[in-house]
Amino acid sequence: MALISNGTTIFDNGSMASGFGGNLIFISKATASASASIEFTSGIDSTYKEYIFYFVNIHPSANAEFFQFNGSTDSGSTYAVTKTTTFFNAEHSESGTNGAVAYQTSRDLAQSTAFQNISRQMGADSDHSCSGYLHLFNPSSTTYVKHFISRCNNARDLTPDYTNDSFMAGYFNDTNDIDAVKFQMSSGNIDAGQILLFGIN
Repeated sequence: MALISNGTTIFDNGSMASGFGGNLIFISKATASASASIEFTSGIDSTYKEYIFYFVNIHPSANAEFFQFNGSTDSGSTYAVTKTTTFFNAEHSESGTNGAVAYQTSRDLAQSTAFQNISRQMGADSDHSCSGYLHLFNPSSTTYVKHFISRCNNARDLTPDYTNDSFMAGYFNDTNDIDAVKFQMSSGNIDAGQILLFGIN
């Protein structure tokens, strides 16, 4: 679709893409099967300025667990990068009640090396999962902190069940390059699901 002003085409999607980039380049995919974690230890380098992880139907092995991530500056030998984050959540029950939007003070981090929650508590029913994305910006910079943002929706096992729409953002407060990322549940395994890694050209 072209962008127009006063009836005159300024530029269309093709010229915009060639001028500003924006192509998704597939890098790799990981499929969980009762996996303790999923790690991406290659493909995150200076090739692209932005990387996107798409997670699809992540299913936990137990109820009330959180989907989490952390970064590494040593190719995955350790995952304990200092980070500061923010987290808020919108939710609504299947009964049509108890809709709410709230900042989650217990889900953020302040100069912590802990794993960061991406989701709220997940349900482990056979039809429950979470799906969403995590953007990581310029991970190879040795000048700036490394910003990230995510959005995730998950089914939560309550009575009745809830949908939780979670928004998280922050930065790795480290000027070393982030060269690996690890995903896990707060406890137990990732029973099933896929995570796909793309670069933005």
